[in-house]
Amino acid sequence: MSINTVDEYIEVCERLLEYARAQQITLIDEITPAIAEAFVNAPGRDRRGVITETPAEGTQRQRRSGVISLFTHARALGLTKAAPLMDSRPIPRSPRQSGADLQPEEVARLQFHSERGMPTTRHSALLALLLAGLSSAETGAVSTTDLDLTAATVHTQGATRTLARSCPLDAWGVHVLTLRASYLEGKRPGPHRLVASAGSSPSVVQSSVGAGFSEIARRSGLSTMARKVEPRDVTRYVARQILNETGQLSKVAHRLGLSSLDVAADLADLQWNTSRRGDAT
Repeated sequence: MSINTVDEYIEVCERLLEYARAQQITLIDEITPAIAEAFVNAPGRDRRGVITETPAEGTQRQRRSGVISLFTHARALGLTKAAPLMDSRPIPRSPRQSGADLQPEEVARLQFHSERGMPTTRHSALLALLLAGLSSAETGAVSTTDLDLTAATVHTQGATRTLARSCPLDAWGVHVLTLRASYLEGKRPGPHRLVASAGSSPSVVQSSVGAGFSEIARRSGLSTMARKVEPRDVTRYVARQILNETGQLSKVAHRLGLSSLDVAADLADLQWNTSRRGDAT
């Protein structure tokens, strides 16, 4: 379990206890299956603070997993024998959609529409970092001190599934990140996160990066009801570009901070690790 998942589960558990207290329930043994199910399906707020009557399936799954984890550990510690969601049906997942398979002309459209409101907007900086090969979590963590604009590089400390590294910036990336850094440092001196608030939790930062990219994709007309474009599609685009330019999967893994060539091959849409069973006959 990653640190981000731990933080999310803790938040779910705290909200469950608040939900129970609102119904005059103060003992964990008194949380019935009906109460637990009602909590999983309770209205909430989206990342913009708008109340949603029916939470998204992802939110429901996160709540359900957090509650199950809470009671699993509580039973292991001898604090309860209750298992309120043991017989609940799993929340179905929507079929996994294939990647958007971004093309160079579509990336150019993303770049064009990300520049609205420059240099105050963070959208162009966000896209530049993704195009450098950073993940959403890494993009949200980058500060002005991680930039070496003279050398056209950005440094990242890595994330849960990626390693620390320095990534090259193209001419457009250097241009927009220079404008963004100058704007932030003009407001007040000192290091600044380029696209996220310094005090936000990692999960909030990652969600914020996703929301910012979604806005760019909608503005450019690439993300529609029929086609969803996500930050990971930019990562896949970068992986394919590197593989086409170098022909080396190791270069893809190094740029993206991956320790697995299998993951790098998947991102670059390379079918390289086929089964060899039966080949020796």
